[in-house]
Amino acid sequence: MQAPSMTQPQTDYDSAWKEVLEHYFEEFISFFFPEAYAGIDWAMGYEFLDKELQQVVRDAELGRRLADKLVKVWSRDGEEAWVLVHVEVQGQVDREFAKRMYVYNYRLFDRYDRKVVTLAVLADTHPTWRPGGFGYDLWGCRVHLEFPAVKLLDYNAQWNDLEQSLNPFAVIVMTHLKTQATYRDAEGRLHWKLTLVKMLYHRGYTREDVLELFRFIDWLMVLPEDIESSFTEALKQYEEDMKMPYVTSVERRGIQKGIQKGIQEGIQQGLLQSSRESIVEILEARFEIVPASISRSINAMEDHSLLKMLLKKAATVDSLQKFKEILEAMQQNKE
Repeated sequence: MQAPSMTQPQTDYDSAWKEVLEHYFEEFISFFFPEAYAGIDWAMGYEFLDKELQQVVRDAELGRRLADKLVKVWSRDGEEAWVLVHVEVQGQVDREFAKRMYVYNYRLFDRYDRKVVTLAVLADTHPTWRPGGFGYDLWGCRVHLEFPAVKLLDYNAQWNDLEQSLNPFAVIVMTHLKTQATYRDAEGRLHWKLTLVKMLYHRGYTREDVLELFRFIDWLMVLPEDIESSFTEALKQYEEDMKMPYVTSVERRGIQKGIQKGIQEGIQQGLLQSSRESIVEILEARFEIVPASISRSINAMEDHSLLKMLLKKAATVDSLQKFKEILEAMQQNKE
């Protein structure tokens, strides 16, 4: 019998990865980038620099990336360093990816005068797409950035090792791979969702870790409502049999509310960025060259209603100067 097809919203990979990167940053570095892990003094702690990264992304006019993280760490020789982590989860090959990593790197160095280590996780479905650097040379001048990049698809060949590893990112990688593998296969996804959740109970994780990783699995492995109810019943029975009531019905509802909030935030950010890009594209189509100052002002706007107004003005305004005046007036009124 043919498995029922999946009828569900697009899986929100970006927001889910952002959550686990923030919660398990040290484990992330240990799992994917052991050389960097060995060079960081973890006893000094670390700090997420979201505002600094957002400013650089806006200045570069490259759009906000939910799964990007910038983290301040300390090396074992006492030097401050910044780690730029990028998780690329889009389904299509991005030929500008390596260039974007280069731009992020040099803009961060230029603005803050800090050494920047760029690390990339390629979570897409294209086996041959493996960017690892960007550069150019001309007349004896050579500029180049190489960055470590891991490909999640490669871990399919290391499945036994993933099952044995106690690092939370082993579960995260397995979940990501099986989410991709069971696209439009609801019964297959039900099987793997149960398998991965049951695995959490036998790894010696704390209750907090079980709930956190369950949240990630639940976030990615979305099921149709009728099959989701089968999952809920099977999980309830399993917990009763094992006498491990980690994910109670109340906690499940709380997890679902958190996931929905994260999804809505992701959707909102996507709408904002789409509006910003549309405004710039319309201005470019009508007036050819859009000054960087206008692009930066548009990319800095977080009010969707104002962006909708600007979208209409971009299509109808008589000149770029007039649009600039409208934009400046909006910014002044908001202040």
